[in-house]
Amino acid sequence: MVKITASEVNNLRKTTGVRMRDCKNALVEAEGNFEKAIEILRKKGQKVAAKRADRDSSEGAVIANVSGNKTTGVIVSLNCETDFVAKNEKFVNLAKELAEIALEHSSLDSLMAAQFNGMSVSEKLIEQTGVIGEKIEIGGFKTLEAPYVGAYIHAGNKIATLVGLSANVDNIEVAAKDVAMQAAAMNPIALNEEGVDASVIEKEIEIAKDQLRTEGKPEAMLDNIAKGKLKRFFKDNTLVNQAFIKDSKVSVADYVKTYGDVAVTAFERVALG
Repeated sequence: MVKITASEVNNLRKTTGVRMRDCKNALVEAEGNFEKAIEILRKKGQKVAAKRADRDSSEGAVIANVSGNKTTGVIVSLNCETDFVAKNEKFVNLAKELAEIALEHSSLDSLMAAQFNGMSVSEKLIEQTGVIGEKIEIGGFKTLEAPYVGAYIHAGNKIATLVGLSANVDNIEVAAKDVAMQAAAMNPIALNEEGVDASVIEKEIEIAKDQLRTEGKPEAMLDNIAKGKLKRFFKDNTLVNQAFIKDSKVSVADYVKTYGDVAVTAFERVALG
C-alpha cells in the first residue's frame, strides 16, 4: 500500500474543500495519484447529486456584485436544502466567489461553463454537493448594465437587488443603495407603468370593476373610477412611482432627481423561496 502523507491529504483538501477523511480515502483508493483522487471525489459528488436531484433547494445565499467601474452588476442565488448550510461561512464564500466570476458572463450557461480553480462551475457545484451532502445549484442569475449600477444584499443573504441609474453624478452611490433597498423591501412588479404586463393591467381593471359593481356604482361610471384605481395600483407596485420608504412624501423618481439629472432605468431582484 502506498503511504499517504498528511501534507498530501491537506493539499487535496485545500484544492477541493472536501473533508480530510474523504481526501485521505480518495488518495488511498487512487494509490497516491493526486489527479485520480480528485476524479474519485468528483464521482462521489455526482452520485450524491443524482440521489438528491429531486430534493427541494429553497434555502441558500443570494449575492449581488458590481464591477469596479460600477457599470455592470450580477445577482447569483446559490441554493441548498437547509438553512443550516445556507448560513455556513464556506457556503456563503462560495456564493460570493461565483458572483465574482459571474461579472464576466451574461448568461447562466456561460457561467456554468466558466473555470473555477481548474474545473468548471458546473463541476464545482457537483463536487460541493458531495462535500456538503445536500443538493447545491444556482437558483437565480440576473445581470444589469447601466451608466451606474448599485446593489444591495438584505441581511441574511435572502434577498439581493440591483438598480441601474442613467448617470454617475456626485454621491450617486447613496441614491443607488437607497433605491436598491427600496426594491428589496417593497418588491415592485415593474420599473414603471410601461413595464407592467398588459394581462396584469386587464386583471386589475376587472377586479376594480367587480368591486365597484358590488358597491352599487352605475355601470357608466365604472371605466373612469377603475382607471383611478389603476393609477393607485401603479403607485404601489412600480418602483419609480412608489412612495420612497425613507420619505413617503416623495416618489422614488422624485427622490433620485434630488441628486441631479438622473433617473432609475432598470432594476433586478432575486429572493429565496
